[in-house]
Amino acid sequence: MEKKPYYITTAIAYTSGKPHIGNTYEVVLADAIARFRRMEGYDVRFQTGTDEHGQKIEDKAVAAGVSPKEFVDTTAAEVKRIWDLMNTSYDRFIRTTDADHEATVAKIFRKLYEQGDIYKGSYEGMYCKECEAFYTESQIVDGKCPDCGMEVHPAKEEAYFFKMSKYADRLIEHIETHPEFIQPESRKNEMMNNFLKPGLQDLCVSRTSFKWGIPVDFDTDHVIYVWIDALSNYITGLGYDVDGNHGELYKKYWPADLHLIGKDILRFHTIYWPIMLMALGVELPKQVFGHPWLLLAKDKKSDDADEQVVKMSKSRGNVIYPDDLVDMFGVDAVRYFVLHEMPFENDGTISWELVVERINSDLANTLGNLVNRTISMSNKYFGGVVENKGVSTVTKKTDEGETVADQSAIDADFKEQITATRDKAVERMVDLHVADAISEIWNLFKRCNKYIDETEPWVLAKEEVNSDRLATVLYNLVEGIAIGAELIRPFMPETTDKILSQINASPRAFEELDQFGLYPSGQKVTDAPEILFARLKLDEVLAKLEQ
Repeated sequence: MEKKPYYITTAIAYTSGKPHIGNTYEVVLADAIARFRRMEGYDVRFQTGTDEHGQKIEDKAVAAGVSPKEFVDTTAAEVKRIWDLMNTSYDRFIRTTDADHEATVAKIFRKLYEQGDIYKGSYEGMYCKECEAFYTESQIVDGKCPDCGMEVHPAKEEAYFFKMSKYADRLIEHIETHPEFIQPESRKNEMMNNFLKPGLQDLCVSRTSFKWGIPVDFDTDHVIYVWIDALSNYITGLGYDVDGNHGELYKKYWPADLHLIGKDILRFHTIYWPIMLMALGVELPKQVFGHPWLLLAKDKKSDDADEQVVKMSKSRGNVIYPDDLVDMFGVDAVRYFVLHEMPFENDGTISWELVVERINSDLANTLGNLVNRTISMSNKYFGGVVENKGVSTVTKKTDEGETVADQSAIDADFKEQITATRDKAVERMVDLHVADAISEIWNLFKRCNKYIDETEPWVLAKEEVNSDRLATVLYNLVEGIAIGAELIRPFMPETTDKILSQINASPRAFEELDQFGLYPSGQKVTDAPEILFARLKLDEVLAKLEQ
């Protein structure tokens, strides 16, 4: 059977500096979704990359004493290093300085101009250099940019403009007839009520005040501004061609199944981008998901809720970098934290204290301890050999004689919960409730721990007569762990491999994850289980951090 294509993208990272964990969350989230879809059997293409043009880059390059290209080569390499460090399985890392991208963007601009969607005019307003955007007097707040809070200054500039209003009604109709197009729902209402229904202003799509950008090929005083340049990456990276001679990837994967972006750039992706596509006669993406922010949790002693969390910002110097987290906790622990702690719609929080808390409770305790205990008991009682004896009865010796207790109901309940987990996780992943999908899988590990408490292997080990029941209990536990380990693969791929290696289990097909009993009876687990996640002491972590 031919696999169904699935195309997922992240927003491309701006190359003004090193990405912090808030920026990195998005690519890890996209990776988890991409890996899960692959596991389900989709033919996935996952694209990410860097946005490399603009005045801010030009200024930073001047300050660093290098050319803009040298500057972005360095920062793009750093972004890619972080994405690779986080074990993200992208298929293309696109850069807006890639030759194929630049050539196609120039053609897109020309086509829109020639068909009358772009015209020349001039722009006057309050300009924010940080956001590279003009604002009207009514939009600015206390003389500052409404988006980043930096100073704005009056500016006037000749520019080309895109006739947004020409397509506004078509876009409103599309959003109303495709309720899944903008997610979560609250973000859709915000776009409709705040931007579309009040009426769209024409969009500035070229600049003359700086040179670091793709030139307008018929008017070289102008460079193509960010909206057309950066947003087009989703199609240029697939081989879109203005004249219709599209590459095979474009034919196969477009329209995108999912644009995953931060909620702060939703307007550009749900208004500017679809209108550009309409003007080009290109099908719109199926869904744009505006994920929440990962905020920095501050001092718990503060009573003011707003004081307890703050947006990470390099300019404020209050950021946590992913490589520092990975050095301290390992890649999978960091992936687990950001994926599990981020709600579907509301902002999540991160602090060193919260990460330590979560690693100790979920990773060291619930998962790590479970795997370690199970392997240790298998070694202690059966020399590491795991056999399914199919015995559910326990014999208890008393002064009056022997009594036999049937634990088949406990086993049945255990197996039922284990085998139901896959479909529960799928149900959560359908609408991108990633944290909830992970919780469903963690319920499987918690059920394994509960099974240990219910069956008490250490008690069974005291009587030779219960040896086969003990073997069965340990087999059931190893099988439960094997299924759970495979289910966490999209979220924590290295941990999956470590667990399977320790219990000597082969990877399983997705179709098999609702079946119990596939672990080969008679298989031997490792002699010396390694600690998957060590318990941490906060004061030691903070001391190491200080160093």
